[in-house]
Amino acid sequence: MTPSDHQRAAAAVLERDPQPVSRRPRILRWCVAAAVAVAGICYSSWVLEFVLPIGLNPVDSFLSELDADGKPYGWVFSTGDTVAGSLALAAAVGGLCAFRRRRLSTAAWIALGCFGASTIADAQWPIQPCPGGCDNGLFPQLHQVHALTSTLAVTSIFAAMVLFGLAAFRYRCRPVVRHAGLWIPLLGAAATVWMMIADNLSGDYALGIAQRIQVGSMSLWLVVLAVQIVVAERAVSGGARARPPASAGPPTRPPRISPWRPGWPEPRPRRLFR
Repeated sequence: MTPSDHQRAAAAVLERDPQPVSRRPRILRWCVAAAVAVAGICYSSWVLEFVLPIGLNPVDSFLSELDADGKPYGWVFSTGDTVAGSLALAAAVGGLCAFRRRRLSTAAWIALGCFGASTIADAQWPIQPCPGGCDNGLFPQLHQVHALTSTLAVTSIFAAMVLFGLAAFRYRCRPVVRHAGLWIPLLGAAATVWMMIADNLSGDYALGIAQRIQVGSMSLWLVVLAVQIVVAERAVSGGARARPPASAGPPTRPPRISPWRPGWPEPRPRRLFR
């Protein structure tokens, strides 16, 4: 081969599109975003109580009562929680594989996976009737296994919110989570405090509304996390398309224009040595 043939072959290798190399992680990241978004939507299946003839008052009833044994359409809410938990668990595994491993981000994905596993268990062990008279107001599930799974699910999702938020501020990334995802955990935390304080007081303080605000904030945050993944992926894809080919070489400087104008005296040449 002549030197020109070698140059053409090297240019062909350098100009080869690197997209097939990164196609698999990109597809995995898009799948993670879709799984998180659908998980957030399915986790808000409780809104169907306003459409289906359930017969529960949302002001003084808990969401655990929607899929309790013997409740009409309980399978709808149980299926929604199972799908949400499965997708959240799969998204957590995919996130650990598709994104860069950092301490806070890794802990956040693990917390999201714990939320998915706890939500699946929460749907598989619904609230049971308590024949021994252990019904304690709005918290009959505190005497059952359902209490453990619900507590683990709520604790895990709040841990994921905090860890993803800290990672966004620490690593200067995820602007959507850094801004929109900041007030959502605060809203959920306020609803949780509302529930904890009002449960120890006598009277009706609309604990059912408080729990619906809490769970609604969790669903909304999952959608925000999915939007953040999509925005980041589109930004990376756009930057890759705008990148010049490798064979173009370094950018050249424009020629320097002398300030001399017609009619001016000719510039004297510079002396290199005195």
